[in-house]
Amino acid sequence: MLFGSDGIVGIYFDNYELASDICSIALIFIMFYGGFGTNWNMAKPVALQSIAMSSLGVVLTAGLTGLFCFLAFKTTLLEGLLIGSIVASTDAASVFAILRSQKLNLKGSLASTLEIESGSNDPFAYMLTIIILGLMSNGGYGYIIPILLSQIIVGILASIILSKSSIFLLRHTKFEIEGFYPIFITAIAVLSYSLSEYFGGNGYLSVYITGIIIGNSKIPHKKSIFQFFDGVSWLMQILLFFLLGLLAFPSKIPSVMLKGVSISIFMILIARPVATFSILSLFKVPFKQKLFISWVGIRGAASIVFAIFAITYGVPINNDIFHIIFFIALFSVSVQGTLIPLVAKKLDLIDNSESVLKTFNDYKEYKSTQLIEFNISENNSIANKTLMDANIPEDILVVMIKRKGDVFVPNGATVILPGDILVLSGNNLNNFNFYKEDKSTNLMEISVKDNSIIANKAIKDSNIASNILIVMIKRKDKIIIPNGNTVILPYDTLVVTANDITEVESLVTA
Repeated sequence: MLFGSDGIVGIYFDNYELASDICSIALIFIMFYGGFGTNWNMAKPVALQSIAMSSLGVVLTAGLTGLFCFLAFKTTLLEGLLIGSIVASTDAASVFAILRSQKLNLKGSLASTLEIESGSNDPFAYMLTIIILGLMSNGGYGYIIPILLSQIIVGILASIILSKSSIFLLRHTKFEIEGFYPIFITAIAVLSYSLSEYFGGNGYLSVYITGIIIGNSKIPHKKSIFQFFDGVSWLMQILLFFLLGLLAFPSKIPSVMLKGVSISIFMILIARPVATFSILSLFKVPFKQKLFISWVGIRGAASIVFAIFAITYGVPINNDIFHIIFFIALFSVSVQGTLIPLVAKKLDLIDNSESVLKTFNDYKEYKSTQLIEFNISENNSIANKTLMDANIPEDILVVMIKRKGDVFVPNGATVILPGDILVLSGNNLNNFNFYKEDKSTNLMEISVKDNSIIANKAIKDSNIASNILIVMIKRKDKIIIPNGNTVILPYDTLVVTANDITEVESLVTA
């Protein structure tokens, strides 16, 4: 806003058409990343209630807010509902940012509920906005059901077809340049939106679901792809907010402030709580959790973008809808967003024994790591499959494979053969039915003292007996898969295989 026409720099910008095009592209990446970064295993138990909130909750919030605008500000009913539809969704980027930056470790599955709801309700708000604009354009109600079905069905089908095809290609095609993997996924994200929109579907819904499916599948270079989209998402948010700031005229804010504050307070105290309690009561969610979810109804950039879409749609709008929504978003983020940690604390919903980062796909927990050996028999379901296709849970790491006297570290394309012995790392391995036939192994942990004779030496120079294998090294919160050049440091914990623990203890102790 400081760079805009009313600001210090004075860049005049009021091109809503250009802003609409740029914002559409930015939202594609933001929504894809929202889906890609969501851990579906954590979210699945609360998926139904979250989707109910993101669909029915959006409708209820939009309807109540629209009626309030109609009665309080004497707008037409459709224009009131248009305002309600535009601000009905919660802002995923803001919710993700607050949960991550504040490390807000919430009780139960609150974080997953908020993530799925905030990530998936933008497409529904977009659908409502388009439907209301269509009614304002031609006044016909007969097309609502067909367009609603088309938006949802085509959007879902496009996402499933593209994401599954992409996963197949990534698993069976090796790109010579590693940097091409994120470029390929970028193309898929854009194509998911484009194809869905071309065939009458909801592009944003398609992008979000595509992100969830690909992000929760085993694909090569997943970590680097995640980091790429993390950076791109932030870049798009910076671009989006800078553009929206240029488009806003601060001199017009005072004229819409009364409407903006009134709508914001109504949504915070009435519309959002009514929608939340009405829907979540069906799922027997505790009162305090419902109260907290009703508070975390932050309005953000997506609502402002939808306001731009409304302006460029070509229907007559009597109110300065852009600046009204702009103010509502600022008010919501500054008031609701700032108070989220305090509200969670007051409602006793903080649980520091769990990490909120578990709800994101890029989180890896290495504490309390267990190791077991697993023998692959002829009739085992994963025999003769690659690691990537073996459906081994995401939080289980195949540290190494023992095959006919050889030991090697596998990759996703490694084929598991009958007779192989897999060394598995993970948390609570015994909870997985897949591992019922495992046998105990002689893996042991040895702590390296600061005066150990192997401290500060590379493994190849440490004179460790040939019958002792260092499987991994635990160093602070990191897990290291070592090679001969890996230097052993004081206070490392070595995970080793040996027939006699005294063989190892004599090396690492004084």
